[in-house]
Amino acid sequence: MNSRTRILKIFIALAVIFCSVNLAFSRSGTIPEDSKSDHKAETGGSNPEAKTLRLIFAGDIMGHDSQIAAAYVESSESYDYTGCFKHLKPYISEADIAVGNLEVTHAGEPYKGYPQFSSPDTLTDALLDAGFNLLVNANNHALDRGKDGFERTQQVLDDKGMILTGSFLSPDQKELSYPLIIEKNGILIAMLNYTYGTNGLKVKPPNIINYIDTNLIRQDIYKAKLVEPDFIIVCVHWGKEYQREENITQQELAGFFFKQGVDAIIGSHPHVVQPIKFEQDGDYITRPVVYSLGNFISNQRDRYRNGGIMVGLELEKTDATRITAIDYLPAYVHKPKVNEKYAFELVPAGINDELIEKIGFTEEEKASYLEFCTDTKEHLSNTQQNSFFSEAK
Repeated sequence: MNSRTRILKIFIALAVIFCSVNLAFSRSGTIPEDSKSDHKAETGGSNPEAKTLRLIFAGDIMGHDSQIAAAYVESSESYDYTGCFKHLKPYISEADIAVGNLEVTHAGEPYKGYPQFSSPDTLTDALLDAGFNLLVNANNHALDRGKDGFERTQQVLDDKGMILTGSFLSPDQKELSYPLIIEKNGILIAMLNYTYGTNGLKVKPPNIINYIDTNLIRQDIYKAKLVEPDFIIVCVHWGKEYQREENITQQELAGFFFKQGVDAIIGSHPHVVQPIKFEQDGDYITRPVVYSLGNFISNQRDRYRNGGIMVGLELEKTDATRITAIDYLPAYVHKPKVNEKYAFELVPAGINDELIEKIGFTEEEKASYLEFCTDTKEHLSNTQQNSFFSEAK
């Protein structure tokens, strides 16, 4: 086994036989070995002999009309989204695995926002540049532009080397690449992804989107366990929009996931931050469920919707693989007007006064940013806020 990151493809046939293929399938992307997770949370294990891994998860990556207009570069007649993530890039790029929920299509022109999103392909370029290396796509907007848009999105992400899961071109592709198994730093991760629906649109064969179906999920988890992963994560699109507390359906489904052997649950869809819940077992975290990460980047400006959180998990592998820490970082969507044109910039919590001044908030914008940070901290009082920016020199 070489030291490069592997994406293991699972083959199930007859008596359920499986094997692994080292970066051989067209869906694959690589997660470079030189990515680091130097900035750790303060709690958790400290065994110097242990293998460690840091994952971060971002919420809904949206593409409203105003975002598309803001990204347009008239001089080159192109679109550039890199400015959206420039403040977060140092944080994201230090993670070993960075995951986002892609809630737009890359269906090509005409580009359009709500209700049926199609964003320029360069949005994914900017996500890659910021440090993301995996996107989940089982969500209610995956079919916004029909079969052609769905398939083009798959191709664009594959061509750019972005790993994608939750949706598939065909049954054969799903069988070869799902559950998604990633090896990084000597730790084997199984990644699963499901959605409650696709806004009433029906996926057309041979395309597949993973819907929440407990029989299907049970089979997928069984299949993942055949590879004997160190850790199983489910990213699930669920809940009710704009509700800051999880509902009973989410709670029951979370219980089902844990009963099947899932180690962590990451939720999206409500567009607001919902609670993070977990259990403490000595120095370790068990059964964490992030009910909703909220928006990552969007043009939703109402209170609680104008930002979201990135959640970090620190894993440690010795005789077993455990969570040594869980933390979150709020990120507010700042929308300054530059040269008579709006821009979109994600601004993290914890930045110093010098950077706040440099960003150029108006008094109203600064108040909105601070309100978002305070709301989030109060809502997640049981969880440690990441100190990456507050400790930065």
